[in-house]
Amino acid sequence: MSIAARLNRNAAKAKPVSANASKAKTKAGARDQADHYFEIKTRIHDRLIDMIDLSLLDTLSETEMRAEIAKVTEGLLWEEFQNAPLNLAERKRMLSEIQDEVIGLGPLEPYVKDATVNDILVNGYNQVYVERSGKLELTPARFRDDDHLRKIIDRIVSLVGRRIDESQPLCDARLLDGSRVNAVIPPLAIDGPSLSIRKFSKDPLEVQDLINFRAMTPQMAELLDCIVQARLNVLISGGTGSGKTTLLNCLSRFIPEDERIVTIEDAAELQLKQDHVVRLETRPANIEGRGEIDQRELVKNCLRMRPDRIIVGEVRAAEALDMLQAMNTGHDGSLTTIHANSPRDAMMRLETMVSMAGLNLSPISMKRYISSAVDVVIQATRLVDGTRKVISVQEVTGMEGEMITMQEIFAFEQTNVDKEGRVEGYHTARGIRPKFAERMERMGRPFPQDMFLPVEQARRARQ
Repeated sequence: MSIAARLNRNAAKAKPVSANASKAKTKAGARDQADHYFEIKTRIHDRLIDMIDLSLLDTLSETEMRAEIAKVTEGLLWEEFQNAPLNLAERKRMLSEIQDEVIGLGPLEPYVKDATVNDILVNGYNQVYVERSGKLELTPARFRDDDHLRKIIDRIVSLVGRRIDESQPLCDARLLDGSRVNAVIPPLAIDGPSLSIRKFSKDPLEVQDLINFRAMTPQMAELLDCIVQARLNVLISGGTGSGKTTLLNCLSRFIPEDERIVTIEDAAELQLKQDHVVRLETRPANIEGRGEIDQRELVKNCLRMRPDRIIVGEVRAAEALDMLQAMNTGHDGSLTTIHANSPRDAMMRLETMVSMAGLNLSPISMKRYISSAVDVVIQATRLVDGTRKVISVQEVTGMEGEMITMQEIFAFEQTNVDKEGRVEGYHTARGIRPKFAERMERMGRPFPQDMFLPVEQARRARQ
């Protein structure tokens, strides 16, 4: 092979390396530009804190606070502009971000206000994801460093009287709008502080919204209305992000206005619309490890508060026993949620939680206790396309031998997944009339004759 041919071949081989080097150079340039932007913003923010009277800001409304911050920041931006030029778009962006830094949640503030965002997931100071319509998206938002992210976490936690530090490096809290927050810091979080925010809309979803989203059918909604009106004890089962709390909120709409409701939660999330509601929230231990009040103590205490309905946000441990005792001792119509993949798994988890209470109950006695307390199990699921549906409504009918017996009233049948990844299917009745139908008839709420017929049979009956 000639020298010229060898040179040409080597040049051809070198092209991809040159392209990769160019990409790396572009990325490095973008990173340097972002670091330069954050450096300017940090300087302005630090100078702003020195100049502005933070105690005065507490007396102003949010609109007035933003106007005051904007006035001071504009002057600082003009001074900075002479040393390090910024274009108009960057100046507007920086002004908005500095306002969010002082009175909001910094880089997260736009996503907190975005109604299309359901979850905000911060994996580290430079990686923020959001969930829209059940799908995760990487955002351009980032924090300056771990300390910046930690300050935002401390701000959120302190607002609700919680704390997070090296001695207690994880915390459940909530924003002022009720959105749920979970934070984990080192040494538990290896790569730096982590933050998760589960947002709740200011206008909670109603049952009709769930019907419109095809999470359930009108027949299922009518059944759930009757279940709550008949004061049956309901257990809502599902995985993380399956819509359990949303469904619990919707079911609470069916509770009559003249009933006294007591809610018990780890971090207050429920958004009940009735007037006669008492909301209780657990309290973590203080820095000395004292003063903790868990859900079990709150459940015991609420029995002395003359509740007509008890709603427990989620049972996770030994409080399940006290909840079941309330259901079995005259507090009918109680509602709660549980993490489980199916109604049968929910029953098994309840057995495990009851055993955590330390009572020497035999397995058969435990199952009888559960079967007599729980009347209905509703299974909520988030499907592969991100949609949330009620996939099963089952009635607990009692015991057969050593097994809790259940019968499915409504179910979701998945038929296919289309080319765009959307789940196709339909809700159908199972052809079983629930035992509590007689109870509803005595209350003057009889069910339609064809309500519990499977889809095909119901269609033929109408024809």
